[in-house]
Amino acid sequence: MTSIATAGVTPFAADLDSLERDGFSQDPQWIRALRKDAMSRFNSLGFPTARRGNEEWKYTDVRPIAQAPLRLARAGEAPEPTASDIAPFLLGDGSWPRLVFIDGFFNRGLSTPLGGQEDASVLSLAGALHSRSATARESLGRLAPYASHGFTALNTAFAHEGAFVHIPDGLTLEKPAHLIFLTASREGHTVSQPRVLVVAGAGSKAAVIETYGSLTGAPYLCNAVSEVAAGPGASVEYYRIQRHSEEAYHVGTTQAALGRDARLDSFTLDLGGALVRNNLNALIDAPDGSCALNGVYLATRSQRVDNQVTIDHAKERGTSRELYKGVLSGRAKAAFHGSIIVRKDAQKVDARQEDKNLLLSDRAEANVKPAFWIYADDVKCGHGAASGRIDEGSLFYLQSRGLGEEEARNLLVQGFVNEVIDKVKRPSVRSHVAELVKARLKEL
Repeated sequence: MTSIATAGVTPFAADLDSLERDGFSQDPQWIRALRKDAMSRFNSLGFPTARRGNEEWKYTDVRPIAQAPLRLARAGEAPEPTASDIAPFLLGDGSWPRLVFIDGFFNRGLSTPLGGQEDASVLSLAGALHSRSATARESLGRLAPYASHGFTALNTAFAHEGAFVHIPDGLTLEKPAHLIFLTASREGHTVSQPRVLVVAGAGSKAAVIETYGSLTGAPYLCNAVSEVAAGPGASVEYYRIQRHSEEAYHVGTTQAALGRDARLDSFTLDLGGALVRNNLNALIDAPDGSCALNGVYLATRSQRVDNQVTIDHAKERGTSRELYKGVLSGRAKAAFHGSIIVRKDAQKVDARQEDKNLLLSDRAEANVKPAFWIYADDVKCGHGAASGRIDEGSLFYLQSRGLGEEEARNLLVQGFVNEVIDKVKRPSVRSHVAELVKARLKEL
């Protein structure tokens, strides 16, 4: 893979050496070896480029990230946030298990962990490396490959702070686990490396919400990696809400692996960020697995949003549905590259993929690239892609019924994205998302 060598490589390596001698020194040997190997890979890979031959990054120019004077965030360099500071990012009734991270560091005072020896656990990853070491070791760094992915390698090299959600076999996590990652440093060009590991045992059920946001207007990079292991018959609802400032860079990689009869329902909402790249990969590695991956992205001014979504049907009778919609104004650009792979022995697969974009200005741009890689002959697969302006006939109709032009326009745009929002299963999350989208649409 073609990559950018960055001046940041050497400082990152020195930072890791320092942390291994200090903050990471009590971690188990297996995680320290994993971090060392990942840093070696990052030093070889650097950051990826959009040069010829690297289709994955064709529409994502990471030079602003690679050339920025990046440095690791330090604990306590920002003023201590209060409950009122994080209130805009909360949802639910206050009784949900919640983990809050400021500049990548676990904030115990703002968090309400859930932990028991035999029951479901929602803990900081740093704590789980000791209290749940065997369970963490089975999946951490094994689902999200870093050998050929620079950003994932960099995150893995600093895998320590983060969240660990474990639901044992047959159990149900009664309330959603809310994981909140906020940047508060005002110094600029900091890097946080959130890491999330979700392990859902056989027959278990859980909902996990990741919220990313900002308490500062300074530029920064949030480089996040999440791994979701869903055992046989498990059901996982996975929500990702991105509300960074428009000065921020965000690279998020999520890798899910589904067992027999397992189900993954995913929803991604992108509202902020100067440059946003989401890599979402679902591996259906046993018969009868299913997933529904949905997303909404809203961008204006000069924002860039790139969604790379891959569903890999490795076994028979899998089902997948994928629906993403974007609304773009100003000079915003979006890219959607959806790949569905059907392996040779994955007969009876039923897969459908759609991406649609609404362009509110002549300068907005959407690049859509659906791709199917089908190696089985008894499958049902289809895709759809469209980008266009608001339908003038519909706009005229609403105005003829007494609505003003702006009100009619907002109503049509809201209806366009509601098709995706309505697929959010959990009512409290759905209403929260709807309010965020409604507020953001007023800015487009």
